[in-house]
Amino acid sequence: MSINKYSDLSNLLSQNLLDTLNDDEYYDIAIEVGNDLDVKIFRAHMVILSCRSPYLRRILLSNKRKSDDGNFAHIKLPNILPEIFQVVLRYIYSGKLVLEKYDISNVVKVLVAVNELGLQELVPMLQSFLINNNAKWLEQNFNLVFQISFENDSFLELQKYCVKLLSNNPDKTFDLLNLSSISEKSLISLIRHENLQMSVIQVWNHVLKWGISHNPEISSDLSKFSNDDFNALKDTLKHCIPFIKFFELSSREFLINVFPYRDVLPKDLYIDLLKFFLNSNYKPIKSQLIKGFGLNNFYSKIITINHIELITKWIDKLEIMGKIKNLYEFNLIFRASRDGFTPKKFHEICDNKFHTITLIKVKDSDEILGGYNPIEWKSTGYFGNSKDSFIFSFRNKWSVKGILSRVQNENQAINFFSIYGPSFGNGDLTICGDVNYCKKSSYEKQIRQSNKFSIEDYEVFQIKKLSFNNSNMNKFISGTSDLSDFELAKDSEYSDGSENWENLKNLLEEPETES
Repeated sequence: MSINKYSDLSNLLSQNLLDTLNDDEYYDIAIEVGNDLDVKIFRAHMVILSCRSPYLRRILLSNKRKSDDGNFAHIKLPNILPEIFQVVLRYIYSGKLVLEKYDISNVVKVLVAVNELGLQELVPMLQSFLINNNAKWLEQNFNLVFQISFENDSFLELQKYCVKLLSNNPDKTFDLLNLSSISEKSLISLIRHENLQMSVIQVWNHVLKWGISHNPEISSDLSKFSNDDFNALKDTLKHCIPFIKFFELSSREFLINVFPYRDVLPKDLYIDLLKFFLNSNYKPIKSQLIKGFGLNNFYSKIITINHIELITKWIDKLEIMGKIKNLYEFNLIFRASRDGFTPKKFHEICDNKFHTITLIKVKDSDEILGGYNPIEWKSTGYFGNSKDSFIFSFRNKWSVKGILSRVQNENQAINFFSIYGPSFGNGDLTICGDVNYCKKSSYEKQIRQSNKFSIEDYEVFQIKKLSFNNSNMNKFISGTSDLSDFELAKDSEYSDGSENWENLKNLLEEPETES
């Protein structure tokens, strides 16, 4: 398989650029690639790197420092092997990459490298090449492939391949994994994956094995567990357990497989499960079900479900201590680290999308910024009108203490200028790319002390208010719903008014009982 970005008529230009790469006379940047003893210096040209690689463009703009002799810039890429960067650098200059020339292990390394450098046009092609032409190698090296694919949000096709293998033969395929080397992030991504076809018991058993593998001092024999062993396992599994659908189990399955490990479950969850399996009329605590639904249908690298609960209340104009009024689906439509940081890329994906939440991770800080846009995004060069938009900030990912600032000048609520990413007001929260800023103008208050900031990453979610068909109401109560059981809420803002949604709101507003 060959990847050729240029037509045959451009072969001469491609060769000329390669000749320029090999010519030491006109370079203006030195790139130090590799780590420890395996380091090599590459010489290149900033204008070409900036044009071809969004990642290198950001690095060059944020590291405008000269080398010792003052003649050229110097940057470091410690995470890429020199021999792999040489392959990628030749592609950057020539637009050509002949994959058959390389070992499959090196193709995988090239995939990781081009993703880091923002050469997103290669990511789907390389994944396709690996899956369609090297399935046997992928299975033989499943542990490596699994870790690479689930540690990176861009490798969706490889993730699907891994999930398919695991679903077809869970026990055999899990044996191929070195569980102690699998990160918590990768495990959670797997058990949340929409295509995973495994029973809850299979998921639970493998999560337990993973937890024990990360605590080598714990015996694999449950009868030998001490209180310290249970506490250690509980601490290891605390972020995984919320994603396991215990309410889908039968009473027998719960008794045999979960009850013996009851000490690793959160107390509230364990009591709720006991009541659910012992009393067929018992309704689990509705607030826990709402949070559980959110956990299984929310994919952010920047904030948690606790922030989402608060943002949901802000959307519905509720007090912080008020009960949740509506249930929303948060659908990730844009992530800068995956899709690109340029305003052009943002508008390509997000224009004409209504009801969006923007989340921004500030670089070199724990700070989080964001905003809610109830109207569509546009690139028309003027402002959008809204009375319901707001911007906000949080101290960090672990705190829900934040600043809420609602729109004051409704005529300048949303910035539609194409040179900006998702931006609010006349400078209140403006995403320019390399330099971004906040100042009080169209909104009630300024959401951060310093005007200027840089971005590590940002996400855009489109939200949809959800409703239930009457036939699926009980599935919500039992905690076994998924998105296929919902339809868009039908009210004056999102659609046209539905007694089903009213029924759900009545259910949520009932006093919580243990009957």
